[in-house]
Amino acid sequence: MSIIVGLGNVGQEYEGTRHNIGFDVVDLLAETLSTEFGAGNGPFVVAEGRYKGRKIILIKPTNYMNRSGTAVKKALAKYKTDKKDCLIVYDDLNLPVGATRMKPGGSDGGHNGIADINEKLGSRDYPRLRVGIGNDYKRGRQVDFVLSPFDPSEMEEVEASIQKAHDAALAFVNIGIERAMNFFN
Repeated sequence: MSIIVGLGNVGQEYEGTRHNIGFDVVDLLAETLSTEFGAGNGPFVVAEGRYKGRKIILIKPTNYMNRSGTAVKKALAKYKTDKKDCLIVYDDLNLPVGATRMKPGGSDGGHNGIADINEKLGSRDYPRLRVGIGNDYKRGRQVDFVLSPFDPSEMEEVEASIQKAHDAALAFVNIGIERAMNFFN
């Protein structure tokens, strides 16, 4: 069994923003798996499905991005899953729009949601899938930038990166992080 967590902020005001691209990826996965999100036993919504015979649990935390660690920790406990079988999908300012990168662990890279997960799990060693959102903002305007929608001129690249992240997440489930990295990095 694999868990795929998409990071984002809950609420209509955040839909379609750069910071919620992790939610967009797991929403597409839910569509592919013909499943829908419902209440989870913790601060998250959950959808369950199967891919090539393997069970997949999709998670979207229902607390704010900077408190994502609580949802991840509770989901791992509820589903009795090791962190190495849990892929975290999130936005990354350090990658251009359209880019995706997988890695088996590492630092938070300045991402507060990842920092909270690192703290709550007591580890930086869990698979991640970073989805580029660009960094074209004025000094001191980072928060406004990540909470803004993508520019219409970026949407073709954004949609392609969501699809690529979707495909990479399914590869993670099917062949593991190391082999998936060979195909998608």
